[in-house]
Amino acid sequence: MSQALFNPFKDLIFDEHFCFLTGALTNEKMTVFPEWLLNHFKFGEERIEMMDKTKSYTYADLKVPCSVEVKAAFDALDLKVQEAYKNGFEGMASLDQELLFQWTGRMVYGLLYYEMLYERDRLLKQGEEFELAGALKERFGYFHLMLQSIIEPVSFIGKKPWSIVVFPLKYSSDIFSYRDDAVNLMFQFGVNGFGFIACLQDNGVIRENQNEILEKMEGHVLHPVQFEELYARFHYSDYILQYKPEYKIENQEHGVVIEVETNGKQPVFGLWDENIFAQLLSNYWQVYGIERDDILKFQKPPLSFLENPYSKDFINPESIKLPF
Repeated sequence: MSQALFNPFKDLIFDEHFCFLTGALTNEKMTVFPEWLLNHFKFGEERIEMMDKTKSYTYADLKVPCSVEVKAAFDALDLKVQEAYKNGFEGMASLDQELLFQWTGRMVYGLLYYEMLYERDRLLKQGEEFELAGALKERFGYFHLMLQSIIEPVSFIGKKPWSIVVFPLKYSSDIFSYRDDAVNLMFQFGVNGFGFIACLQDNGVIRENQNEILEKMEGHVLHPVQFEELYARFHYSDYILQYKPEYKIENQEHGVVIEVETNGKQPVFGLWDENIFAQLLSNYWQVYGIERDDILKFQKPPLSFLENPYSKDFINPESIKLPF
């Protein structure tokens, strides 16, 4: 880990007077979710719960301390994404994946920041010390370093540390679908025209694992029920992934260079348990009234809207009669 750049996870520094990205003293703040996104889809007053479900905030109230430099950098990035968004799938797909990593990472890190604040304050009230496991400190520290690429000379060579997929998606024009798993650094975003899924620190392993279905999808505009199934596949794959991302990080004259290290180790996925996956998938499909028992039926293959269970052919989205 580079010692030259701020790492809040080293000493667990989460304070409203220190910029979340650089550690600089500041009185400035910025929203966790881009303001144009909050305004466009009008979800600023909706509430989001912390992981333990005992604390919630409105999306508009989620703000992180930032330096003027950091706010300007994310404002500039927002303008690029907003312009791309106007052109739907083609616009978003044309964006460099590093920009999508930074844009997505801002929201995921902001939510992670609030989880850290909440847990710290909860433990302090109980007279306990706030601490994180060493593996989480390292993982989140790497993520934070990568996010600093928006303002610092941090570059990536070779294989990228993330899996990001962008695809055409059909939604009603006023629907905005969003999910995250901040602790596992995952994000899902879908609107009329496009959707994308991001695993922000898996070293591209999950995309490789799901490459077969991604290739079958090409040329199709996904139905929302397919989008939810695809994200469930990514999410569950992350859950059973038995792999610790490792990096070679060098301080060179022109900045910090990050390279994915494999050390000859092959990523290993644990056993895919259809019962657990069906339960996860039913959570995503509940809007369609599809329950776990509808997904798993005795002596029948699991229900899928992505692949025909017998031929393994991709299911044409236009053949799906569910609403979108």
